[in-house]
Amino acid sequence: MRTSNINRKTKETDISITINLDGTGKSEINTGVGFFDHMLTLFASHGMFDLTVDCKGDLEVDAHHTVEDVGICLGLAFAEAMGDKLGIKRYADKTIPMDEALILAAVDISGRPHLSLDLPVPAKKVGNFDTELVSEFFISFVRNAKLTLHINKLAGKNTHHIIEGAFKAFGRIMDEATEIDPKRVGVLPSTKGVL
Repeated sequence: MRTSNINRKTKETDISITINLDGTGKSEINTGVGFFDHMLTLFASHGMFDLTVDCKGDLEVDAHHTVEDVGICLGLAFAEAMGDKLGIKRYADKTIPMDEALILAAVDISGRPHLSLDLPVPAKKVGNFDTELVSEFFISFVRNAKLTLHINKLAGKNTHHIIEGAFKAFGRIMDEATEIDPKRVGVLPSTKGVL
């Protein structure tokens, strides 16, 4: 079972996350930030991950700490659930349409944290969600999962659609890259011998 259970408590957030990389896409997400919950639900569904996220954050301040710290914990959960990474496909890329929006996402589970996010959006908020927090989530995830992630907007005018396309694409590439390749069972996908 490629699973993980991460618990992290600070003065700003109290987070519990469980993930099963080989799940069916069922999720139970409760961060107190409605739009973010929606994005994580889409991520789990499109990634076929069983995911539970429970976060009590200092939302009386704003959603920054909640979104950032969930990114940290989800990255840690992926790193732990992948284990030794033997047999994983390692790479994946997808181009996903969401109505008028078109998003390209690519990942390399390389052990080298790097984020290239080119996702300009026309609005600063979706509901009460600050759209600048999208980058904070992905930065935190990448640093803690230790992987290279590119997400680029190829087209799009609706902020909700652009961000939703990004999370759907993110789920699909993480599903494919963490999948066990039947041709590489027991083999680490690196000529260096380490990821």
